Amino acid sequence: MDTLTHALSGAIVGLLAARRPAASLTAAATPSASPLPVWQTVAAGAAAAAFPDLDFVLGYVSELAYLRGHRGVTHSLVLLPLWGLLLAWLFGRLARRSRPETDWRGFYAVACAGILIHIGGDLITQFGTMILAPFSDRRFGWGTTFIIDLVITGLLVAGLVASALWRTSRIPAATALALVVAWIGVGALGRGEAIAAARSWAAANKVPVVAVDAAPRPASPFNWTAIVFDGEQYHYAHLNTRRSAILAAGPDDNFIRRFSAPYRPVALARWETRPRFGNGDLQGFAREVWSKEDFAFYRWFAMFPVLDHAQRDASGGLCAGFRDLRFEIPGRAELPFIYGLCDTPGANGWRLYKVVAEGRHWVVGN
Repeated sequence: MDTLTHALSGAIVGLLAARRPAASLTAAATPSASPLPVWQTVAAGAAAAAFPDLDFVLGYVSELAYLRGHRGVTHSLVLLPLWGLLLAWLFGRLARRSRPETDWRGFYAVACAGILIHIGGDLITQFGTMILAPFSDRRFGWGTTFIIDLVITGLLVAGLVASALWRTSRIPAATALALVVAWIGVGALGRGEAIAAARSWAAANKVPVVAVDAAPRPASPFNWTAIVFDGEQYHYAHLNTRRSAILAAGPDDNFIRRFSAPYRPVALARWETRPRFGNGDLQGFAREVWSKEDFAFYRWFAMFPVLDHAQRDASGGLCAGFRDLRFEIPGRAELPFIYGLCDTPGANGWRLYKVVAEGRHWVVGN
């Protein structure tokens, strides 16, 4: 989920956690235990929910540090109490500048709740979140929702606006959060339909199923890339599980229609097949690259890896790069996370590279 939406969800949590002065006469009699102003809990919730994405700084260390560490320790359920304590202390220090009697303990629950809702917002995507870090680097993801979902963002904004208009009520915030959960449920329904469509296609075409999955796509909870792996090849199709006719879209149509048009009805889906290691003369070399220790990080990271290219470079060396079908979205000009290895003469071993718009970029810090 994008950081803005995370922050909005944290603000909603802050509204729900806020204690209205009228609701706590006992606490009001003790200044040190007086409830925090609502704006402070909202701000604290938003900041706490944005906090885990501070791991973007890993990108300044190295590309691989970011790839390995993003959604790692700052997204850990194991470390959540510690991060909540750190943020509560920081929020308390800031709040005491205007209210000397403020106790950092008043921020602890909302800080933890903000981090928790961030983790939940990432778990619904398919990128993967290391909730057990640093004890495990396993990535968890439910894959119900595309990483940017305008409906979720809109519902959270509406909840905040309504809460500003009805300041004494938690109902707008609670309603917005409930609607977000319901919308995620719609995505889970679409995911189940896409996986069922993939299994049905595999059975009809006598394709053995080693694994089946579906990757969420933008514009609709019913837009998916359904994927079947038979052990050697990936079979995939971009489909909409509720559409009965092909959706036409021109350059003058709104962006939602244009994003959604490539996803065809299940009955009219175009299934493509791509061998994991290609099918040319360099297939054996591609397998060798895939098995190299220098490429272990990509074996860990990729969900649906396929050969992107295998070729000789200008120096006469052999290079092979892989892409992840998880990120192959119709209409996307440049795909992220394409990595490979080159066995270049005179280079003293294998060289790791990333494919970027300008061509091949050698990666250091492996």
